[in-house]
Amino acid sequence: MVKHIILWQLKDEFSEEEKMEIKKEIKEGLESLQGKISGLLDIKVNIYGLDSSNADLMLDSTFDKEQSLKEYAVHPEHVKVADGKVRPFTKNRVCIDFEV
Repeated sequence: MVKHIILWQLKDEFSEEEKMEIKKEIKEGLESLQGKISGLLDIKVNIYGLDSSNADLMLDSTFDKEQSLKEYAVHPEHVKVADGKVRPFTKNRVCIDFEV
């Protein structure tokens, strides 16, 4: 199996209230991909970091194999969420992928 973890920081121009709404939209969009993409075993988005965090939200996803992660990256359903709900609102993305 392969883990795909992403941390994002939202753009500074948003108020705290706007950031919470954006985080909820990202969570809803990404988690809605469960069952729609072959090889995607689990997907969760954490939007409630502690004050000590320097990221605004985290994606924690699991795939059956590395090839499935590659296919997910270009899958139309994922691209729609990434382009519509994530990329327009984020300023920084850090990712780590690893085998488990």
